[in-house]
Amino acid sequence: MKIEDTLENQFDEIGNDHISSSEDTPLRSDAFELDDAEKIERIRENVREIMLTLGLDLSDDSLKGTPNRVAKMYVNEIFGGLNPSRKPKASTFDNKYKYGEMLVEKNITLYSTCEHHLLPIVGRAHVAYISNGTVVGLSKMNRIVDYYAKRPQVQERLNIQIVRELQKSLGTEDVACVIDAKHLCVNSRGIRDIDSSTVTAEYGGKFKEELVRREFLNYLNLDTHF
Repeated sequence: MKIEDTLENQFDEIGNDHISSSEDTPLRSDAFELDDAEKIERIRENVREIMLTLGLDLSDDSLKGTPNRVAKMYVNEIFGGLNPSRKPKASTFDNKYKYGEMLVEKNITLYSTCEHHLLPIVGRAHVAYISNGTVVGLSKMNRIVDYYAKRPQVQERLNIQIVRELQKSLGTEDVACVIDAKHLCVNSRGIRDIDSSTVTAEYGGKFKEELVRREFLNYLNLDTHF
């Protein structure tokens, strides 16, 4: 077997096994040496080369702008969460009402990208916390989900990153997140199972207790044994 074939098989195996080594997004130390404009220029040329390799005619009116559109989309939109300057500020406030019960923000629309095939992940995130004296604006919970989703992701890591960020902002371990999402790398290629979705969860603090976790899942109408 050729060396190239061996390497390709190894890469395929790693992707199919969904190996992930860290709860942090794997970034190189020089990830932010290029500004957005420079990144767009490089990606545009790379996308152009991919399209030419596939045999597409980039002089066609429908295709000639595609490399630039894809490059801008990657940097400014679907992978914008890689840029720490775009991280939302999770403003917190004193819990003046002394509300001590669970707060649940459910059905947060989630668009992300599978880091193994760079295909979309589409679904819903459900986030909850129990106040330890502070509360966070409701829209900030959506923005935190969106920020961490806008990067090449593994769903399990996304769960963890959302929970860790809210724990840090709220000063409490009592945070939970459940994600139910479709992966187009499963739905549109490979096994091509269009009906399946993936459900993952991360529980912190009191949410590790069965009764609290069951209350949260009951709000979501999910299996209480999950």
